[in-house]
Amino acid sequence: MRMMPAEEFAISREVEYGSPEQNEAVKAIIEGVRTQGDAALRRYSEEFDRAKVDSFRLTEEEIQGAYRQVEPEFVEAIRAAAVRIRAFHEKQKRETWMDLQPDGTMLGQVYRPLKRVGLYVPGGKAAYPSSVLMNAIPAQVAGVPEIAIVTPPATAGVEGVNPYILVAAAEAGVQEIYRVGGAQAVAALAYGTEQIPAVDKIVGPGNIYVALAKRYVYGVVDIDSIAGPSEIIVLADDTADPAYVAADLLSQAEHDEMASAVLVTPSVALAQAAAVELERQLALLPRREIAGKSLADYGAILTVGSLEEGIAVVNRMAPEHLEVIVEEPFRYLGKIENAGAIFLGPYSSESVGDYFAGPNHVLPTNGTARFSSALSVDDFVKKSSVIYYSKEALLRDAAQISALARFEGLQAHARAVEIRVEKEGGQG
Repeated sequence: MRMMPAEEFAISREVEYGSPEQNEAVKAIIEGVRTQGDAALRRYSEEFDRAKVDSFRLTEEEIQGAYRQVEPEFVEAIRAAAVRIRAFHEKQKRETWMDLQPDGTMLGQVYRPLKRVGLYVPGGKAAYPSSVLMNAIPAQVAGVPEIAIVTPPATAGVEGVNPYILVAAAEAGVQEIYRVGGAQAVAALAYGTEQIPAVDKIVGPGNIYVALAKRYVYGVVDIDSIAGPSEIIVLADDTADPAYVAADLLSQAEHDEMASAVLVTPSVALAQAAAVELERQLALLPRREIAGKSLADYGAILTVGSLEEGIAVVNRMAPEHLEVIVEEPFRYLGKIENAGAIFLGPYSSESVGDYFAGPNHVLPTNGTARFSSALSVDDFVKKSSVIYYSKEALLRDAAQISALARFEGLQAHARAVEIRVEKEGGQG
């Protein structure tokens, strides 16, 4: 792992949009599902997942049968996490509002949930039951009445579907689950097939084919984002425990060879101790090859002159996860402008947020925290403006409305107001 002054560090990791071959393959899959429906889904499932599927939707018996394949401790933990995630997102709910003026004008905003949402849940080696909760619960809190999950057949589980995902879905209250994955599942959600009704929005992580498919169907449906590899910055001073710092850096590095884990510190002693700890702890990890390549290619230990300088580095990099392990973490919170999630203090490990604390772990990556936010209830509602003008208000404002329209060369816009003024026989 590289150790260097912060000013010498530059991470060059462009957003992954796939090779030309991958793009063409995804386009063909999407077109196949759009025009051929379930027949294409069956063909692609057999070709890519080696699974022959007749009925895509799982039955209630299949979902409940998954409980027999998971540990009771998992069920207990997923239930506890769901309670916390739901409680946090309940605080994000917005209310419709109306502002009635003395002249009879009423302006407002109506909040309505999306009608139908699709959740993509990876089901192979990268199966994350926690992501089921993080995507489904905000949609439920928003009031979305129909939530459908698509998840690919796996090598083990109920009818080839990962049982941990099924239990997490059942605990989240989602019963509409389909055994189909990849770009073909995204296409099915976007366009609909005989067995899978179309949705209004698609959320959830996936591999490059899933990401490309979401990119191509955007506009037909809404999507959450096209997420890049995971990333973390740990901002720490000499009070930080190097073992904690190293463990948290590795918690992201083990995700993916392209994951980024960076320590920013004004303490040379901590930088050196953390480097030693990283080597020691890396050797113990089952995923040490993945984590090791991540650290070698995209990891770094950056030394800065002060915590203020470190915060400037953080704001420039806009990380997905930021840990602030310093003596007075709340003192610096107001200065942090760009981060998907901020973890304060030595006991707020990123893992706490990933699984249990309550805030959403679907976060902006690749520096998009400069302008993007965590997945929230807001992502599952739409807002309609409400405008009611009284006769008095229209007559009062008509001349200025007409003037603006005519300045823009839109005569019919101006006439739409002027005709009312003429008909009512007033001039304002």
